[in-house]
Amino acid sequence: MKTKIKILVMTVALTLFMSDNANAQGMPTYDNTNFISLVKQLIESGKQTAQMIKSVKFLKDAKEAIEKVSSVVEQLRAVEEIGQNNQHLINVMQNDVQDILNSPYIKPDEVSRVVQSFDAIVQNSLDTVDFIDEVLSSDYLKMSDAERAEILKAKEMESKQMISNITTKTKRYRDIISFRKMQDKVNNRETEY
Repeated sequence: MKTKIKILVMTVALTLFMSDNANAQGMPTYDNTNFISLVKQLIESGKQTAQMIKSVKFLKDAKEAIEKVSSVVEQLRAVEEIGQNNQHLINVMQNDVQDILNSPYIKPDEVSRVVQSFDAIVQNSLDTVDFIDEVLSSDYLKMSDAERAEILKAKEMESKQMISNITTKTKRYRDIISFRKMQDKVNNRETEY
């Protein structure tokens, strides 16, 4: 009987002990795989962010390079336009002005006025070419490309104005010659009545 009581006490104790464990959830467990996965994602995200920063820097550098090239192209176009206008001026001086001066309908005292009016335009053209050479060759007081382009654009506009002036003057003198020629024909015509 003593053994039976011992068995009974042990069974009751074991039952009580087991009932406590049955209610308890036990020790929490920690899953390392989720943590490792999160760390890997953070590392990949960091790499992607670093790559995006490099891409942004590259794009900024490319934009600056394109703006510089664009500025240089704009300057070259302005210089080219000024050169074409000066070539037009030379052609007008060689052909049209020479024809005007050689015309018998331009009086000798008018020749000096014609020469002076065209001489001012030619001198302005030469000054513009010298100024452009100075701006392009000597950094002209360390100005930026944008400032240099602005100056060249202004000189291009002056050059266009010069072409307009010389065209107007040439037309005016040709009209004078044409009028005097017609007047000469009318005054010297033969009448047969």
